[in-house]
Amino acid sequence: MYRRVFSPTRYDNMPVDSSRLKGFYKLSVSERRNLLSEIAGLEDDMVEAWASNGELTEEVADRMIENVIGTYSLPIGVATNFIIDGEHYLIPFVVEEASVVAAASNMAKRCHSNGGFVSDNDDPVMIGQIQVVGCENPDLAREAILSSKDELIDACNEVDPILVKFGGGCRDVEVRVIETESGPMVIVHILVDCRDAMGANAVNTMAETIAQRIEELSSGTVILRIISNLAVHRLAKVSAIFTPEEMSDDGKDSENGSNVIDGVIQAYHFAAADPFRATTLNKGIMNAISPIAIACGQDWRAIESGAHSYASFGSEYSSMTHWEKDSVGNLVGSFEIEMAVGLVGGAVRIHPGAQANVALLGLRTANDLAKVMAAAGLAQNLGALRALATVGIQAGHMKLHLMNMVAAAGAEDHEVEKVASIVRESGERITMAAVETALSSLREQ
Repeated sequence: MYRRVFSPTRYDNMPVDSSRLKGFYKLSVSERRNLLSEIAGLEDDMVEAWASNGELTEEVADRMIENVIGTYSLPIGVATNFIIDGEHYLIPFVVEEASVVAAASNMAKRCHSNGGFVSDNDDPVMIGQIQVVGCENPDLAREAILSSKDELIDACNEVDPILVKFGGGCRDVEVRVIETESGPMVIVHILVDCRDAMGANAVNTMAETIAQRIEELSSGTVILRIISNLAVHRLAKVSAIFTPEEMSDDGKDSENGSNVIDGVIQAYHFAAADPFRATTLNKGIMNAISPIAIACGQDWRAIESGAHSYASFGSEYSSMTHWEKDSVGNLVGSFEIEMAVGLVGGAVRIHPGAQANVALLGLRTANDLAKVMAAAGLAQNLGALRALATVGIQAGHMKLHLMNMVAAAGAEDHEVEKVASIVRESGERITMAAVETALSSLREQ
């Protein structure tokens, strides 16, 4: 039974028995909800959270942010076919862009012959930064701070005994001296294992607690005491193997699949070498990661900022993912991304839709959420690369975007499917002009 009061260590339900939902897209919206409820063992109020457009009451919304005037809804779709570390996952996406959910689901089923996605995540360690200015001798200040490392770690851990109780807490202290336009600065890093929390509150409180002692040790003045969203110690790592047969159009033709793989690798090499291309490729990766973050009540702005920063950390901005062929011609994809997510505190604690989506995933730890998001990002990336290397990105996207175009053209509810059918059956390129012509033709009949 799923617990409404969240535990800081784990959730009670497990991922689903199977992520293969044959014909799921053919069901009505209510039929999909009911099926997922049965599969994942969800409570009625969680299903109702999906069904109630907006999910939030005005009272709850008013407690979340300032100056509330209402709520704003986006579609929740479910990506299927995901196997991660031998377990099946149905993954909720909150996103407005057509073809995203379909692409992720399609690519996820193309690596099943080798067991799906495999993860190898770091411990959930975040960085808190303390900025020290006005040090007469920055190097001596650095040495003084490091000589008191144990004292500082103990002071940090006294702040949050609950975190320490669950195996987290401050692990280390690092000190950097950097040159700035304001002169040299001593930057203290506290490394905090945040367990199942994102960690901002714990890290910021620890940094503020030891600020005065840092001043005493450095003979400087502390200015900023704040978490860094470049979480280089908190990496989510996933990989997957795709056979030529799986990459082929029909799932059987190894020669066709090998050609597809060659095209994917050449497209990847383009992004790896060119920041202009890498920016768009990485946006496509975030097409999966950000929707899951939103669905599960995460700070997706922090995740996006950290992801793009990590893509250029120590080098020129490049592709977040890596693709290559192994010795037998399989396509091997790997993805390493900093991933600061949490299941304790924040919106996930109070937002009914986020609670329902977390329950559907069967998450037990923040690490589970991190690997799910990373696997979805890798799948999404492959979906885009495969499309670009074959039919082009617009073919599938525009087919799925067609319904939106028909509605934008002014079609009434009873006309939407009829107009879409006319456009599809024409065999012509899907454009707004084609949609408007089809709508006019329908109304003239």
